[in-house]
Amino acid sequence: MQSLILVPSFSSIFRKKVPTLEIENIPGIWLVNLRVGNVTIYSTFYTRIDQACLLWGIISLVIFITAQFFPLNWKQQAIMWSVISLIGTVGMVKLTRWWVRAEKLDWILDAWVILMVGGVILTDLSIFLGWGQMLIHLSDLWLGLVAIGYFFTAAGMRSRTFTLTGLLHLLGILLLPYFSGWQFLTTGIIMGGSVILLAELEWDSEGTCSAYKQYIQLNLESQTFESGTVQSKPNFAIASIIREVNRL
Repeated sequence: MQSLILVPSFSSIFRKKVPTLEIENIPGIWLVNLRVGNVTIYSTFYTRIDQACLLWGIISLVIFITAQFFPLNWKQQAIMWSVISLIGTVGMVKLTRWWVRAEKLDWILDAWVILMVGGVILTDLSIFLGWGQMLIHLSDLWLGLVAIGYFFTAAGMRSRTFTLTGLLHLLGILLLPYFSGWQFLTTGIIMGGSVILLAELEWDSEGTCSAYKQYIQLNLESQTFESGTVQSKPNFAIASIIREVNRL
């Protein structure tokens, strides 16, 4: 028997992921269980939303760390990072498309796509056309664009986590002058570190990243058994978002 506890308004903003409700049945989930002998070193899972977070976290770190430490031609970097950013955007759309449609939050994904593509265009124009003022404020540009994306997401998800993450990025803009010479590294750590943290932890939201697993279990997994095979069918009748399942 299971009792369901609805998400309270005072729920923790961040918390460790807790596997529940046969998470292995979630479509596209990655299960990670690193063991040495009988000792578990690291165990977690990544939903498709988590995977999108990890994708952009890695992309952000690679781009800004390369810009900080590797003496590559700016135009070469612009071409490489534009291609990688567009690939990341397509990957983000593929990984999150089902969920945003189910939640009727397509506009959040559209906003992120516009912000990322717009950022790439402005970055490339500043490099190829020699827009000096834009070039010296590329870190500010990207921190600002990502902050806007988080605020859009916070509004749609009614999430304090996204609000705080957006504020962190704005704070990063204010702190950049104090990291003169290390602005790209600082930007990469803030952008990449934040989104990877979102993928690693569970937080207050209605069905995204790590909380997505609970939404899937109660809103997607209506299982039927045919010839010994489990088949999953969408079921969106349950409107409540579940934070925790206690087994009695």
